[in-house]
Amino acid sequence: MDAPLQDCTIEEQRGVVGFLWAERVKPVEIHRRMLVQYEQSTMCQRKVYEWVERFKSGRTRVTDEGPSGRPSTSRTQDHKSSRKASSPQEYRNYLNDITNALCCKGTM
Repeated sequence: MDAPLQDCTIEEQRGVVGFLWAERVKPVEIHRRMLVQYEQSTMCQRKVYEWVERFKSGRTRVTDEGPSGRPSTSRTQDHKSSRKASSPQEYRNYLNDITNALCCKGTM
């Protein structure tokens, strides 16, 4: 091959995994062939195996699915800024407050 495909998205690589798996290519061979094309951008071999298993179980999409269930609230900017401590002692006090609020025994 003249030019490796170094600029690619993870979705493109997942599509390649799905295509080659449909062609009955073994996961180890899929990864080997992807290394030739994508070089350092190649997903790891474990991920190739994981995606082959997903395709085997009937998955057809290569895009990430959003998390299921209740959304995480600890990632909001307000929450992040409210938990910042200015000193190690203040941080320990913060952790103790959380521990006490959760009715846990012991201090930090």
